[in-house]
Amino acid sequence: KTTTKKKNMSDKKEEVNVKKEEKEESGSLLILESKDKKQFKVKKDHVMMSGLIKDMLDVVEEDENDDEPPKIPLPNVESKPLKKVIDYCEYHHANKAQQIEKPLKGKLEDVISKWDKSFLEIEQALLIELIMAANYLNIKDLLDLTCAKVASMIKGKSTEQIREMFGIENDFTPEEEEKIREENKWCEEA
Repeated sequence: KTTTKKKNMSDKKEEVNVKKEEKEESGSLLILESKDKKQFKVKKDHVMMSGLIKDMLDVVEEDENDDEPPKIPLPNVESKPLKKVIDYCEYHHANKAQQIEKPLKGKLEDVISKWDKSFLEIEQALLIELIMAANYLNIKDLLDLTCAKVASMIKGKSTEQIREMFGIENDFTPEEEEKIREENKWCEEA
């Protein structure tokens, strides 16, 4: 009987330890839900570089059940850019992002890491979504990186080339456009 009693106490201790570990693990996780309702389970400390998530977590944690990781809805971010944001945060959680000079004087590739260069090898539409997501989520380093990518894309291009690149329609009359060019002539001289 004593052996059985000790075994039962030992089993209960193990069960308590397992529940404690599960609670600690769930406490270090959270769920990000995209606009298209896809959910991503992530480690809290990996995405805490987002000012929005940090602020929302303070509110959500007060309301949440302790057994489940808190869920943060992100109604302005689709799943595809959100996945890229998570990749960025997971990598740069352990590898501090390099500061990017402003204005960008040389080539972007010369001032960013190989990982960031590879990260930015995406289609233009996703790059724009990523800029909007970084801005909404308040992730300064990611916003700086993606904006620097766009700056490097338009550097040395004419107004017409930039309009074509981004599908921007010119809604100025020729007279209005000439007036604007004259007022901002100093920009083109720099």
